[in-house]
Amino acid sequence: AEAEENARREAEAKAKKTEPYGKLEQYFNAIGGAGSVASANSSINEALTLFSSGDAPVLIVISESGGQKDYDRPTTIKDYLNYLKDQKKRPDKIGNLQFDSSGKITEVELIKQK
Repeated sequence: AEAEENARREAEAKAKKTEPYGKLEQYFNAIGGAGSVASANSSINEALTLFSSGDAPVLIVISESGGQKDYDRPTTIKDYLNYLKDQKKRPDKIGNLQFDSSGKITEVELIKQK
C-alpha cells in the first residue's frame, strides 16, 4: 500500500509540473486560432493569470548546437500573446517554464517552429 501511495504522489507531482505547460499550450492555440478579436482577448486575459506579470520574459530559441542556444529578440508574454492574436500563427513549442514561489510563471522559453 505504501508503494502505491508513493507512486500516486509522484504522479500527482509530475502532473502538477506538466499542467501549466498543457494549459499554456491550450491558450496559445486558442489565441492563434481565435475566430474573433474578442475571443482572442478573452483568452489572452485568462492566460495572463498564469503569469507573475504581463512583462514576464519570453525567450525564443532559434537554434541550438553543442548546448549553446541562440535566441530571437526577447519579448514579453503580453506581447507574444498579442503577436499570436495578430498573426493567427501556430505558436512556438514550449521548451521550459520558470516559476516563482507561488507557482506563477516568471519566464517562458519557446522553441521556434520551422
